[in-house]
Amino acid sequence: MAYRKTPAELRRLEAAREHLIACATSVVAEVGWSQASVTAVADSAGIAAGSVYQHFPSKAALAVEVFRRAAGREVEVLGEVLHGPGDPVERLVRGVEVFARRALENRGLAYALLAAPAEPAVGAERLDFRRRYRALWAEVVREGIASGQLPAQDGEITAAALTGAIGEVLVDPLGTPDEKATDELLTELTATALRCAGAVPAAVPAADPAG
Repeated sequence: MAYRKTPAELRRLEAAREHLIACATSVVAEVGWSQASVTAVADSAGIAAGSVYQHFPSKAALAVEVFRRAAGREVEVLGEVLHGPGDPVERLVRGVEVFARRALENRGLAYALLAAPAEPAVGAERLDFRRRYRALWAEVVREGIASGQLPAQDGEITAAALTGAIGEVLVDPLGTPDEKATDELLTELTATALRCAGAVPAAVPAADPAG
């Protein structure tokens, strides 16, 4: 009869795997994909390098899991914002602000997810997640069109433009931290997103002649 691991053993293995992924994520955030060697990750996790392969068949497999976990969380958060309260334009603005602020608060990991050189397996995941981001932006743009807040347009093209623009705008700030410029950057980025979607700025109340 083949040996079967006990529930306690399975729990220990799962805990060890989760610890390894957490350590690998921290290493990637600190040094990037190219420098996040199996040895560096193992040292961070406090295990022998060979033990990494008990959980992942290769460095690429571990990197893919790190990317999926981290990027998946960002997609989840963005989805919660874009599906939250408020009209489509309000949610669009909030989505841009939340995505950008989260990136600027964890610059190393955000840069790794958005732009850092990576092996092909991670690059393929990056493309897949860009499609997921586009789908979320496209949905809120279509809602804005249906409500009359946004002009008629191809929501998929606008969503692709938003996805690319947001990532491109953030790349340099992620590599050159300037905390004082964060609010200004967010203001400019949200204004750019609104222009991209064709949102009409809120009307400014006219001055009271009697005042």
